Parts: sequence; C-alpha cells; structure tokens
Amino acid sequence: MNRDLYIDFAKGLATLSIIFIHTAFWSGQFYIAPEVRVFSLVFDVALFYALSGITSGSNIEKTFYRLLKLQITYMIFVTLLFFLDYLFKVFGLAFFSLEWLHNFYSTFGSKYATIDISTQPQWQNLGNWYLHQYTNADTFPVVMGSFWYLKVYFILSVFGVLILKFFPKHINWFIGLCIALTLIFNIFPDYYPSGQVGYVAFYMTVFLIAHQMKGKKIPTKLIPVLYGVVALALAWMFSHYGKDVFYKINKNKFPPTIIYIIWTLFSLTTLFVFYNRLKISKESFVTYIGKNAIFFYFAQGISSSLVYFLVVPLKENMPWWILMVLIYIVNVILAFIIAAGLKKFDSFGWKILEFLRKKTAIPSS
Repeated sequence: MNRDLYIDFAKGLATLSIIFIHTAFWSGQFYIAPEVRVFSLVFDVALFYALSGITSGSNIEKTFYRLLKLQITYMIFVTLLFFLDYLFKVFGLAFFSLEWLHNFYSTFGSKYATIDISTQPQWQNLGNWYLHQYTNADTFPVVMGSFWYLKVYFILSVFGVLILKFFPKHINWFIGLCIALTLIFNIFPDYYPSGQVGYVAFYMTVFLIAHQMKGKKIPTKLIPVLYGVVALALAWMFSHYGKDVFYKINKNKFPPTIIYIIWTLFSLTTLFVFYNRLKISKESFVTYIGKNAIFFYFAQGISSSLVYFLVVPLKENMPWWILMVLIYIVNVILAFIIAAGLKKFDSFGWKILEFLRKKTAIPSS
C-alpha cells in the first residue's frame, strides 16, 4: 500500500507551525506583538490529533506496539535530555560559578529562572519524565512545556483503538458523547474537571471525526457552507465574549474551552477540505519533516530553548518582525540538525536495548 504523502505533508506543515508557535510564545514573549503570537495558534496541535485519527485503525496489537516503540523512543530522548541538563550544570559549576549559572538561566525569564542548582543528579526528575510527569528541564524549558501533547496522544490512542475495535458500529455515538461532554464542561465551567478529562473529551471528538473521514472527500458544494459555519462561530465568539477574547485564546487552550475550540475550527476544516483533494506526489522538505515528526517535535523543544540566547542580545537592535523571521528560520534549521542527531541517538539506544535483550534472553532448550 502506497504511503499517503498528503498526511506526511500535513504533518510537516503542522510541525513547522508548532515551531513557529513556540518561537512566538516562548522567546517571542520578549519582542513579538501579542496579535502575532495569537495568530500563530491558527494551525495548532489539534491537527496532529486529527491526522492520528485518519491514520489509526482497529488493530489493537499494531497500535500498542506502535505506542510501545514511541514510549521507548521517548524514554531514550528524555534520558539524553536528563544527562545533558545535569552535565551542563556540573560544567557550569566546575568551570564558571553558581552566579554564572543563575545568570544563564535568567535568560529564560523569571518564571524559569532556576534557584536550586547542585552537582547532585535529580534522579526523581528522570523517573517522573518516564512516567509522563513533565517537571521542568532547567537548561531546555521549552521541551517539557511541549510534552503535554504526548500524554494526551497516548490516552487518545489507547481509548481510540478500543472504540474502533469493539464499537465499530457506534463510533458516531461516541462522537456525540464527546461533543456532549465538551458542551457540558463549557456550559457549566465550575464543573470542568481537572486533569486530562477535558482534553480527551474534545480531542477524542477530533480523533473520531477524522477517522470517519478516512478515505472520503468533502463535496465541493459543501466547502463554502463549512467555512461559513466557521465564520459564524468566530463572529459569535467575538460578539459574545468581546474583542478582548482574542488575547485570551492561549489561556483557553489549557484545558480547551469553547473559545479555543472555535479558534481551531478553521485549521481542522482546512485539513479535511484538502484531504483527498490536494495530491502530493513527490517527496519534499515538508514531507520529510512529516515522516519524522516525532523527532522534530522533540528537537524543537531544544532549539526553541536555544534561540533565547539570540533573542536577548538582538531584540533591541532590529525591528521585531525582522527578528521574528530570523529567529524562526534559525529555529527550523536548529530543529532540523537536532532531529537528525536525535534519530541517530535513538538508533544507538535501540541497539543497546537489543544487545541487552540478547544478553539476558533465556536460552532455548
């Protein structure tokens, strides 16, 4: 079966959009206009859940094996991250000073300025990362700030495949249930549950609707109707909540409320409109990113942390929009280089695990 390059292309564009979002909302907090930062959220993480729904099936064994591989790759990455963070602190204390390290971390702003720095490795942080409790990585703060997506992805994939496997004739009922829960949480915000429930209710809706779209194409006559509905929803949002709600969209993303949900409708509609309509026949830079999206997702957390050290000295010396373009280009280039390195390190990690497996395997009688 030929690989659908549209999926890779869409993943690649979504990944590039995430890099721009993290360029705007992390180091960009020092110089990028608030309006631009908000507009960066037009093509956001909901696209990944939709693309996952399109590509998912009802094969439990295949899905669990894929998730296991992803978990191991994730553990290899955070192990590398842990030692990079630890060794940097040891290096800083050995060759510079505690004050130098404090000045270094103050570059990330007061929210991420590290106070407790020691040469003792904080092993509990590594254990928490393995179990998807994303305590901050001091030297690379954007990494753990990005990983909320991964936990929700694991949850969606497990529950999603169970629904597809055991309730294939009732998928629309589950879509209705998720929509109903999302509406209830928003109509009665005092009862909006903490934890992952609110995330899963909305993103499971996206996941299942996308699965129902698999192999289908939106009729041409329906396209203006869908965009009309999106426009009406946005008009209602601004008239009901006021114009200032525009600046609160990111705050309504964690967890997703009706404001953020309406904001995502344009990107989701666009994804489905072009699905099975836009034909991608050749490999490209974007499809390469899409094929290796997880490594780029890991890499952009590191690169988006590193670009802080360009932003701070340059932000007073050039117009903000020129700096934004420059930092984004640098961020993409760094992410590309780091992703290539992470792929090789991941391969090395798997070879070590395979070596250990062979050494500890029970010999056949």
